[in-house]
Amino acid sequence: MGLCMRYASDTQEAQDIVQDGFVKVFNSMEGFNHEGSLEGWIKRIMINTALDAYRKNKKRQNDVELDSEYVMEIGQQDGIVEDMSASYLLSLVQSMPEGYKIVFNMFAVEGYSHKEIAEKLGISVNTSKSQFSRARIYLQKMLSKKEVDWTNE
Repeated sequence: MGLCMRYASDTQEAQDIVQDGFVKVFNSMEGFNHEGSLEGWIKRIMINTALDAYRKNKKRQNDVELDSEYVMEIGQQDGIVEDMSASYLLSLVQSMPEGYKIVFNMFAVEGYSHKEIAEKLGISVNTSKSQFSRARIYLQKMLSKKEVDWTNE
């Protein structure tokens, strides 16, 4: 459920993804060849199910092509991440625009390369890089805003 929450926009959508994913797991048990871990195999199915849901239900309105090299280094915010709860961090990721969220999860959390992301989502490698870069900027702005909120308390 935690994995699906990272890709879904709300709990209901995540529950639907989990249910669809387990149906796929049960329907394809004969495809599990016992060479890897069962957990890894199920995780891969859940990720693919979440991506299928994204492709079916969401418009890619946030996809943009990268016109020029666009790289931003995020400065270290001393102690800001350590003071946050996991649920708050999850809510930040869930609040991202869909394109940002999907690419961020696939690249930063799941470890896919931009080439693999591009192939799975049917976008260019530059679009994947752009979406990830913009997701980082989005998170940085949200973290900076939170830091300001903390200083006002």
